Amino acid sequence: MADSSAERTYVMIKPDGVARGLIGDVISRFENKGLQLVAMKLVQVTPEHAEKHYEDLKSKPFFAGLVEFITSGPVCAMVWKGPNAVRIGRLLVGATNPAEAAVGTVRGDLAADISRNIVHASDAVESANHEIALWFKDEEITSWDLPAAQWICE
Repeated sequence: MADSSAERTYVMIKPDGVARGLIGDVISRFENKGLQLVAMKLVQVTPEHAEKHYEDLKSKPFFAGLVEFITSGPVCAMVWKGPNAVRIGRLLVGATNPAEAAVGTVRGDLAADISRNIVHASDAVESANHEIALWFKDEEITSWDLPAAQWICE
């Protein structure tokens, strides 16, 4: 994972996850899987920023509700790095609808309703790059070698 070409993904603990004190639980799942945390901050999202984040959903009837919810409290914005980070991140968070999310995933274990599903994770490398740039300045993302990297992947 010391490889600077390792994939990065954006993960956000939404206001419901922050309010329920689940930041540590979500972080542990990513760390236990072997991904490397390279950026993190607590953010009170503005409506303008929320609209940029959910721009691809602007035409959906639930768009206004998404913006209202994501601005209702602080979020924990993070960048994770590692081999297949995007795919692994999506597997760790589980299906969007918690009723369909597997036990062992964040949503399968901790969420009950699709509108309060605790976490967002990038769904593709392209969207991860876009979301990382939207939420973080380059200088906010650290570059360091994970000491246990040799024990995580060959």
